[in-house]
Amino acid sequence: MKLIGAHVSAAGGVYNAPLNAHNIGANAFALFTKNQRQWIAKPLEQSAITAFKARCQQYGFHPEAILPHDSYLINLGSPDAEKLEKSRNAFIDEMDRCQQLGLHLLNFHPGSHLKKISESDCLALIAESINMAHQAVPNVVAVIENTAGQGSNLGWRFEHLAEIIAQVEDKTRVGVCIDTCHTFAAGYDLRTEQATEQTFAEFDQIVGMPYLRGMHLNDSKGKLGSHLDRHNSLGAGEIGWDCFRYLMQDPRFDNIPLVLETIDPDIWQQEIAKLRSFCN
Repeated sequence: MKLIGAHVSAAGGVYNAPLNAHNIGANAFALFTKNQRQWIAKPLEQSAITAFKARCQQYGFHPEAILPHDSYLINLGSPDAEKLEKSRNAFIDEMDRCQQLGLHLLNFHPGSHLKKISESDCLALIAESINMAHQAVPNVVAVIENTAGQGSNLGWRFEHLAEIIAQVEDKTRVGVCIDTCHTFAAGYDLRTEQATEQTFAEFDQIVGMPYLRGMHLNDSKGKLGSHLDRHNSLGAGEIGWDCFRYLMQDPRFDNIPLVLETIDPDIWQQEIAKLRSFCN
């Protein structure tokens, strides 16, 4: 089964996210469990946790269909010791919030070397950060999102993802989220079904398809290899529909959250319906 949804608002309380997802015809969704632009948030209240779980059950969202995203401030590969510790503590808090909500996954951007340490040193710090989070929170999978490669952000090459995973001690609790816009901006072609097939064959060879735990489905305003993280509505950008048709018809992408982060929430319902129309 294809689990298709969008990154919906949790404004007013996390329990509003499943309602917002249900209202656009989704059977998957992403959310922030706290303000994504703040380091510290109030602990989740038990009433909010109970209401979130009840609504997920009411609308048929099981934990494997929900892909929470962490704060944008976190840099698990920071060369600055103080910021690294702050990031690690914040990431552990995010994992703990997921666990309280009964969620199994936490999606995050891997980190940036800020041109102060080598790529390998930064990737090692990211893996070490994941290991520390695993020790602190027992049941949540750390899902590394590939990046567009803007600035000093790592994770844009499949080799970066593989190097992080190689250094994670508990391989059962690390995974990857592939963002189609980021993948294309990083230089992997997705404009035809053949190109998409080739890109995922490369991903499988370097990282391994079993590590794929979710996807962000976005078209790209930037051209191939532009390193621009600029999303577009599906079919309206440089990637086009062939890639998304391919993903919907390939069973390797079943039973993982396929989440829109496209630029016009008013058409998410139509985008989800169009994606479903491609399914075999």
